[in-house]
Amino acid sequence: MKAPRTLVAAAVAAVALLSGCASSPMNNNGYNSGYNNAAAMGYGTIESIQVTQAENRTSGGGAVVGALVGALAGNQVGSGSGRTAATVAGGVGGALIGNNVEKNRNATGGQEMYQVNVRMDNGEYRTVVQDSVYDLRVGNRVRMVDGRVYRY
Repeated sequence: MKAPRTLVAAAVAAVALLSGCASSPMNNNGYNSGYNNAAAMGYGTIESIQVTQAENRTSGGGAVVGALVGALAGNQVGSGSGRTAATVAGGVGGALIGNNVEKNRNATGGQEMYQVNVRMDNGEYRTVVQDSVYDLRVGNRVRMVDGRVYRY
């Protein structure tokens, strides 16, 4: 009866530990992201367009499955408090490995995105990442609405 509780506690601890490591990327290239700006509309000129790959995000499923498998494997080692420590270590290690496996599996499916750098009429620079640029070119006059750039 004690082993299943230990296993569940180890899995919950591993998932909590890994979810606490998640963070949003910082954009520190001198451009402000158009998504977080209170003024969602503006006019400007395209300074540059760069092709990028969409970030490979994980759903957390790999980490959960890895934590469970690792905790089960760790539970087979030792006895008493040593078994508990092995279960927790196996859960954490399995979660890390499972998350990496999921990330690598999704690595080839990254969507092609376009980073459009716009100099606004007020002199401010904004960067917008969108899935297509249609007929947008460097030097075009554009209108920015709700985090998307349209030809003006």
